[in-house]
Amino acid sequence: MTKISVIVPVYNVEKYLSKCLDTLVNQTLRDIEIIVVNDGSPDNSEKIVKDFMKKYKNISYYKKVNGGLSDARNYGLKKAHGEYIAFVDSDDYVSLDMYEKMYHKAKEGNFDMVVCDLNYVYEGSDKIMRAYSNIEKDTTDIKKTMLNIYPAAWNKIFKKELFASGIEFKKGVWFEDVEFIYRLLPDIKSIGVIHEPFNQYLQRPNSITSSIDKRIYHYIDNWNGILDYYKEKKIYDKYYKELEYSYVRYLYATFIRQASKYDKKDYLEAVSKAITNVKNNFPNYRKNKYFYKNIKGLYLVIFNKKIAKIMYRIFHK
Repeated sequence: MTKISVIVPVYNVEKYLSKCLDTLVNQTLRDIEIIVVNDGSPDNSEKIVKDFMKKYKNISYYKKVNGGLSDARNYGLKKAHGEYIAFVDSDDYVSLDMYEKMYHKAKEGNFDMVVCDLNYVYEGSDKIMRAYSNIEKDTTDIKKTMLNIYPAAWNKIFKKELFASGIEFKKGVWFEDVEFIYRLLPDIKSIGVIHEPFNQYLQRPNSITSSIDKRIYHYIDNWNGILDYYKEKKIYDKYYKELEYSYVRYLYATFIRQASKYDKKDYLEAVSKAITNVKNNFPNYRKNKYFYKNIKGLYLVIFNKKIAKIMYRIFHK
């Protein structure tokens, strides 16, 4: 069996794709398959992939009608033969020893998932910023992990058997990684951690815009869907406190930060929707002990529309 299947969705990334693939075909772990899924890309990406395929035999290439990032990843999952599954966004790149070290870690502890740190690499500058997985050490404490996990798919490898239940990425939404990770976590029994920044996460310049993109509300929709999923699986009560903390944290911190890119009227509307959803789902969240363990938790406890206006002045630059 192939040790790791690396799934690479491709759409309009001709500027970045060669660098991404170059770091995959030169991995020190040789027993990997690279599954490239062309999601109907109209640019020169296909030629780039086919040029690589002439030199490297471990690349599988599939072309499909455009369906979005989640659809491409799900397509790749169906083609994967690896013992472990990895995902790489095609505008990022990885360290050459990433999968050798992560696979050895996985086998060493029979971990369901292994996570690593990452670097934020800023396009057009020499700036690199280290970011951490937020999981201190190897753990079987999934509840604690839910409180602060870095919810990306691409700084992790997953046992393939985790997908046997049919879990996939939600199609047609923004912020699909958060939705995916939080539905997968209850099936994970153990997590291995490597504190090395293997993933190089490209930060493309973006600017403040006055026109709101309504897809930002997928943050709220996705989290309401996560709550529904836990209820459907009859595990909602088991993870209630952790879901409560995570829900409030994402709506009052991450979602609010995203909304601050837009003009003040749209921002305040987003704040109102966040507050309404928190009140509807977790009206007594301030009684949850998790909120009193760090400064971020205290911010969440005191958050209101006045605090939101202050945050807008800080973030909207």
